[in-house]
Parts: sequence; structure tokens; C-alpha cells
Amino acid sequence: MSWSCDPLPAGRPGETVLPHGLGRSYGDSCLNAGGSVIVTSAMNRLLAFDAATGIIRCEAGASLDAILQFATPRGWFLPTTPGTKFVTLAGAIANDVHGKNHHRAGTFGRHVKQFELLRSDGRRLLCSPTDNPVWFSATIGGLGLTGLITWADLGLRPISSAMIDVESIKFRNLDEFFEVSAESDQAFEYTVAWVDCMAQGRSLGRGIMMRGNHAANGGGTLPAHRPPRFNVPVDFPSFALNSLSVKAFNTAYYARLRQRLTRAVVHYDPFFYPLDAVKNWNRIYGKRGFFQYQFVVPFTGDSSAIREVFARIAKSGQGSFLAVLKTFGELKSPGMMSFPSPGVTLALDFPNKGAKTFELFAELDRFLLDAGGRFYPAKDARMPAECFVKSYPNLEKFRAFIDPAFSSSFWRRVTGTEDQP
Repeated sequence: MSWSCDPLPAGRPGETVLPHGLGRSYGDSCLNAGGSVIVTSAMNRLLAFDAATGIIRCEAGASLDAILQFATPRGWFLPTTPGTKFVTLAGAIANDVHGKNHHRAGTFGRHVKQFELLRSDGRRLLCSPTDNPVWFSATIGGLGLTGLITWADLGLRPISSAMIDVESIKFRNLDEFFEVSAESDQAFEYTVAWVDCMAQGRSLGRGIMMRGNHAANGGGTLPAHRPPRFNVPVDFPSFALNSLSVKAFNTAYYARLRQRLTRAVVHYDPFFYPLDAVKNWNRIYGKRGFFQYQFVVPFTGDSSAIREVFARIAKSGQGSFLAVLKTFGELKSPGMMSFPSPGVTLALDFPNKGAKTFELFAELDRFLLDAGGRFYPAKDARMPAECFVKSYPNLEKFRAFIDPAFSSSFWRRVTGTEDQP
């Protein structure tokens, strides 16, 4: 259904607009150079909550942080969550984010019941799997380009504890990772692995699998998380992160587990959001910053593609100390342009070393395109147009749903329209 209403706030004449939440995307998908942004942080009210079903309705700018603060003490939790809670509800929808439980829950968009989409012509579209379903699909994972989400209904999951039963397992190489991952996905709701991408030879792809389930008994209390306790007050010097320091960190982190298997019961906050505990953590990369490079590649029964990626990174000497490896499950994403697909996903942070870093990315791009890889727009700052076009087969279908008044720096860059407003 749709009806007429007042139009969106307009940018300056001839300029496009783009919704902007908390700006946690690592690239330019939430930027609109030369245009205007609609800052949604003031659209943050909780509008309704059904304590029987766990369905919560919030304005688009409400953060996952705020939803957790409200829902956790009442015995509810996010159905799936990215690695930071400082993102907006609409941002999570627009990027169709995923989490450690993709093999069980799929993407964030699978748990969105409905939302209202405000178009620049003044129409308000109620979008759900049954109302305007094609608009629903185009907007989930649509990078904020189909219009402004004003509110959304999200289905939460029940919990009886704010704690997570966690097991950490050391694996010696990629072959062991796939063995441990398959076993973990069967018994644990949440699985993710840190990988030492500097290791070579028989230790290529070694790391630590972290897997967990919501604890069955929280002792009668469901405490929400606390604000960040630490801060990085200044930018680290550019020489602080180099091949030697990264290798030393990775070696020490891998060795911190004296036993192959350890168990612990921890609050959900450090398990899901370890970096949220440190404000301005990005300053450790220095003034030049960093790039995140994330892709998914189909799993064909062997580890050859991921093995080759690790080998090339190790050879380049540009290792990442934040390398996260996980398998995506078979649950289909509802979004027309959603990133997750069945296979293996790897996310890596690289200090910005200029031309040397871009040369490595170009090499990985070519290899991964040949291997059927797909790249993640929410974390991208340099993806070539070829990678985007080949990654998203529904691209031409999606174009029909873009609001003519909306655009982004990312969209213009990856579609070859950078000269357009």
C-alpha cells in the first residue's frame, strides 16, 4: 500500500541525498561527496514492543546499542548482530548485516518484519514479505539508495541469560579449521575464528575458533552492557604496525591458549563486540588509517581458494592482526543485493601502506573474481567497478528501485558515474 505525504527534506538544488546513520561503514557507502546526507541519529525513538512475541518497532536511527539496552533486561536479544552495536537499525537493514550465527539465523534482513520507506516523491511504502515485497527485497541490502526507512519492526529472540557459554579451540592449519568449523556449526549457535594470516607452511591458516551458545541460566538477572571503558587518545605512529609487529602479535595471540580447548562463561558484550570496549580503536592504524577487505568465496569441498589468499598475503608481508574467518550457511538472504552467500568469508584489516597495499588488493581481486568471489560494500573503500558488477548478478534489476534523488559516493564509484551528482 502507498499514499501521498510531504516529501523528504531536499538538498541544495541539483544535489542528491543519502541517509546517514552512525557512520560505521569502513568505506564510502554512507558518504555522498558533493551532495547532502539525511542524518538519522535524531530518529531514535522506541515506538512499540510486544513482550509476548519479541517484536520491537523503532525509528530508523535507533542503534543496536539502544535496542540491547532495552531488550536484554526483558529477556530478549538481537536475532543476529554484526561486530559492533554502534550501528542504526536502518543501517543494519540497508547493509543486510550478518553475524556469528549466519549458519543458524541467516542475515539481519531475515528478521525484519516490515518497515516504512519514504520516497523523494512523497510516497510512503509499507514494505514486508507480503506488502510491496519487491521494494522490501530491494531495500534490504540496498545501501540506502531506495529511499529513507523511517521505522522498522524487528523480531528479537528470547534469552534467559545475558551470559554466553564459550569454547575456544586452537586449530593448526586451514584443514583443521574446516573440521572444527563443521563440528562447531552443528552444536553452537555462534561460531567465528581468528586466523594468523602471517603463518606459512604447515601452519598456514592456523588460528583460534570461538564458539558459543546463550547460557541457559543467568542467575535470575539479565544485565545489559556498559559504555566503553578504554580510549585510544592519539594516533599511533605509522611505523608501529609493520610485518614484524603484526607477526609478533599474531604469534603471541595464538600462543595465549596453553591448551587446545578452553571454556568460559562471559557476558555477551565482550563476546560479540570486543572492539566496542575501546573508543577510537582505529587510531592504532595511525593517521593514514586502514582498509578492510572482506569477501565470500564458494566452498567447493576443499580449501584451495582460501589457502591461496593466505599464501599471497603472507608473501606480501602485509599481514593483518584482525583476520576473521567464518563459513556462511545455506539460508538465503532476502535482499536483492545482499552480500552473504553460501561459502567461506574472510575479513581482514590492512594498514594503509599506499601503493603497496593497493597492489596486493588488485592481485587478490583478480584471483577471487576467477574463484567466484563476492566483495562486501559495507566495508569497502576501493573496490573496482568490475568487482562490484561481477559480484552482484541482480545489479540491473536493482537499478529500477533506486530513488532518483538518492546517490552515494560508493554507488558512483562502483558504477562508473563519479562525474554525476
